[in-house]
Amino acid sequence: MPYYNDLRPDTDLKKKGYALVFPEMRDAEKIRAIDNILALKTGLDNLIPPRRTDKTILIASWNIKEFGHTTQRLPEAYFYIAEIIARFDLVVIQEVKSTLRDLQVLMRLLGSEWEYVVNDITSGVDGNSERSAYLYNSSRVKLSGTVGELVLWPAITQGADIQQLKRTPYLTGFKAGWKEFGMLSVHLQPGDKPENVDYRREEVSLLLTALQEKISEHWTSSLVIAGDFNFYKGDDKDDGAVELFTEAGYYEVDSLIGLDTNASATQAYDRMFIRTNEYFRVVERPDGRMNGGVFDPFQFVYTDAQTEAYGAEMVEDYTGEKDMTDPANQAKYFKHPWRKNQLSDHFPIWFELEIDSSEDFLKNKREAF
Repeated sequence: MPYYNDLRPDTDLKKKGYALVFPEMRDAEKIRAIDNILALKTGLDNLIPPRRTDKTILIASWNIKEFGHTTQRLPEAYFYIAEIIARFDLVVIQEVKSTLRDLQVLMRLLGSEWEYVVNDITSGVDGNSERSAYLYNSSRVKLSGTVGELVLWPAITQGADIQQLKRTPYLTGFKAGWKEFGMLSVHLQPGDKPENVDYRREEVSLLLTALQEKISEHWTSSLVIAGDFNFYKGDDKDDGAVELFTEAGYYEVDSLIGLDTNASATQAYDRMFIRTNEYFRVVERPDGRMNGGVFDPFQFVYTDAQTEAYGAEMVEDYTGEKDMTDPANQAKYFKHPWRKNQLSDHFPIWFELEIDSSEDFLKNKREAF
């Protein structure tokens, strides 16, 4: 669980001299944060499965809005982000920016069991100064040693309209229990205009072509592709891009299909595709569907009912021309973009991976005699 030293009353701090991340937090902010963390814990308990020790791990993907560049985040927001991430074993984060300040603050709150690896930013206007990070609980997950960025080469791009993906995909290998597998983080071209859809589909096609060669030569065949695909709802909107994964031997976590993953509850941008493998599979629910989901933190923190509680902070942050002391204006600003700048405009998605296939393995070997 995260460290909560910053949320102690001053009497505790004076007695023990705890190291603090946010020494400027006022008592009212601490109380509000504690109340919200308790509500968030209840939500996580109800919606995220408990860890099953040596049998499974929980893997998540989360596009955290401008993580490192947003200056509006309150100290309490980092506790909420840490609380969510700490419920999983391995989390891939997109949209980590050029400065690692936010990531470093988060790691301090997560504690010594948590580690991270991060790639370099993709330079240039198209790269948007973005990178990906993998955060993992080192008592549950280890690095396997494979780390790299997927850069396209001439034989792949010959005849294509694009030469590179705008944001470089980031591959890292992990080990957990019996399993050794790769995670590939992607953030594809956004936009629903025809030229954006065409570009995104080309990115998918080139990505899968490159992966096929890399997997056969160098990488593990057990692979999870996760991130912000910017896919729009409905096959008609993305011109069969999802089907390209199916044709290449990947399946999508079925419990995530069609679920809204953006804070405006309008699109399923965030996805997870897994390479088909007999011993590399998602845990099944009793109803036969894969165990996974989308977690909406705004059900528990920064809820609509809390708009008034953040009135002073919104007035301080707002730089527009509207009267931000007007409750109606506050309510609109609170939903967009203020609370999205606190947490994100995307929700975390997750699934439960089976890491102990020993029973099936032994049964198959017994039948071979």
